[in-house]
Amino acid sequence: MKLLLIHSDHMEYSTTKAIKNLAEEGMEASGRMEECLVAFCTVESKDHAHFDAVVENAVKEIVDVAARVDTRKVMLYPYAHLSSDLAPGIEAVAVLKGVEKGLSEGELEVKRSPFGWYKAFEIRCKGHPLSELSKEVRPYEERPKKVEESKALEAEKKARSDWFVLDLQGNLHPVREEGGEVKGYDLTGKEDLKRFLHHEISKSRAVTEEPPHVKSMRALELADYEPGSDPGNLRYYPKGRLVKSLLERYVTQRVKEYGGMEIESPIMYDFEHPSLKSYLHRFPARQYTIDTPDKRVFLRFAACFGQFLMAHDATMSYKQMPVRLYELTRYSFRVEQRGELAGLRRLRAFTMPDCHALCAGLDQAKEEMMVRFHLARSILTETGFKFPSELQMAIRVTKDFYEENSEFVKEMVRAHGAPVLLEMWSERFFYFLLKYEFNFVDAMGKASALTTDQIDVENGERYDIRYTDKEGNVQHPLILHLSPSGAIERVMYALLERAYLSSLKGEPTTLPYWLSPTQLRFLPVSEEFIPLCRELSLELPGVRSDIDDSDRTVGRKIRDAEKEWVPYIAVVGEKEATTGKLTIRKREPGKPQVEMKLDELKAELVVKQGGKLWDTLGIPEMLTKRPKFVG
Repeated sequence: MKLLLIHSDHMEYSTTKAIKNLAEEGMEASGRMEECLVAFCTVESKDHAHFDAVVENAVKEIVDVAARVDTRKVMLYPYAHLSSDLAPGIEAVAVLKGVEKGLSEGELEVKRSPFGWYKAFEIRCKGHPLSELSKEVRPYEERPKKVEESKALEAEKKARSDWFVLDLQGNLHPVREEGGEVKGYDLTGKEDLKRFLHHEISKSRAVTEEPPHVKSMRALELADYEPGSDPGNLRYYPKGRLVKSLLERYVTQRVKEYGGMEIESPIMYDFEHPSLKSYLHRFPARQYTIDTPDKRVFLRFAACFGQFLMAHDATMSYKQMPVRLYELTRYSFRVEQRGELAGLRRLRAFTMPDCHALCAGLDQAKEEMMVRFHLARSILTETGFKFPSELQMAIRVTKDFYEENSEFVKEMVRAHGAPVLLEMWSERFFYFLLKYEFNFVDAMGKASALTTDQIDVENGERYDIRYTDKEGNVQHPLILHLSPSGAIERVMYALLERAYLSSLKGEPTTLPYWLSPTQLRFLPVSEEFIPLCRELSLELPGVRSDIDDSDRTVGRKIRDAEKEWVPYIAVVGEKEATTGKLTIRKREPGKPQVEMKLDELKAELVVKQGGKLWDTLGIPEMLTKRPKFVG
């Protein structure tokens, strides 16, 4: 049996035509259910022969999901389109009746639509992470395992960590969680650090409700779930593609200025390649695997593979170290667990800026890591985050490395400017000795790593990457793994969640000016002022401006612009045409409204842009010419 489970505001159906020899008689011709779980059911050919087991397991799956989405109402809807291996009608009805009975006995309110009819239906899906789930009930056969799980991931589940807060004075404070409270360090006035510690120590990753940024990413027409793909693969509308592109290009520009040599590599690799296969089991991720006509391959989960294989073929000496390689992967792939997928925060396909530095020994690796530390801070600061108040730092390290290099670790903490979480392992079960992260903690208390860098002591040898030292001896480099911003999608998530947190303080929701799709909107008070708006727009090159040419009132136009988080709004009417001054509303605390000459506005917007990358809006200037992608 195949199930498609939709948590819905409502589901309504009505029969339109009977299917010959299949139509179930004596059932209601129409029905409606509010606030329910809709179970689209396809009964398959083998199900009736294993009636009891199929019914029992289907009931269990539906009851479990109903409990997770907190509803006691279920609509069973026969649906022949989830499989091509269909059971005969009489057998299918028997199985459906068995499931209906099992659910009713479980004290659920159940409605079943009739089998064997063409039906018109209307459904409104709630749209949270658990609102759309597919299930397969086949207790009569063991399904092949499709997800490859690395040995490092298995080891991580069993690993024991000691948790500390490392303060600015270099003191280690052991911390633990008791009864939902973090003990061992005074967290007064450090609410974000407290929530971060709770998230990390408890290792609670599942998402049980829709994160606030999901509503924003849809309302702003940035991105949305793609029902035609695997979960965790999103669609990006024109505005979202603009924001994503600006972030991608900005991070790439900064890494290249630092010295990263940009390369490009394949997205899939031979699963049986000895170096690659060994590395797979040292990286905590689940892989997508594909059988091609020639071999079994996996989709990359980072840019490591291509860069390491390229470095293996290169000729290098200590004089060229550190060698810095960079790729912006569009895309990297990880089979994240279904309950952890949430909007832009955690995806199965994501864009990862990945910069590796091949270093001649530990001293050079530590020196290079600090250079990259400040690069990453600068990138996130210019993107719109405040250090250290808005990002929590974590350091994950082996006990031996910390004891031998504690001053280096403390230097990083001082550079961060606030106490950090330190996770210490008694033994190394990954390929790295030390890893640091800058984490964003959202309104739901979930922490997400943005920047991360690691000191890798295995892959230089694993991939037989070589350089010649001063004495002419062949050596394997240490490798640093830096994502200076983290996944681009996660940066977008953090910016939207940050805006939501600002709204809780009574502040207006905004994106950084340079990332705002529309930076300035002209509002003509009537149709006759549209030409003037066009003239003003041409006087502002380097500003993404548009014109609300609709016939709505000025008040409605202002409200619409505010819903889109437009940072500058210019009303244009007789007064502005006569005086040469524009009435400007700024999306800032207090919503100031000022009068400005065009040259004054131009100068202010140049300062706001701050020399960041710029691009055109990429959609029609006139609002009435634009399609509406959401709603």
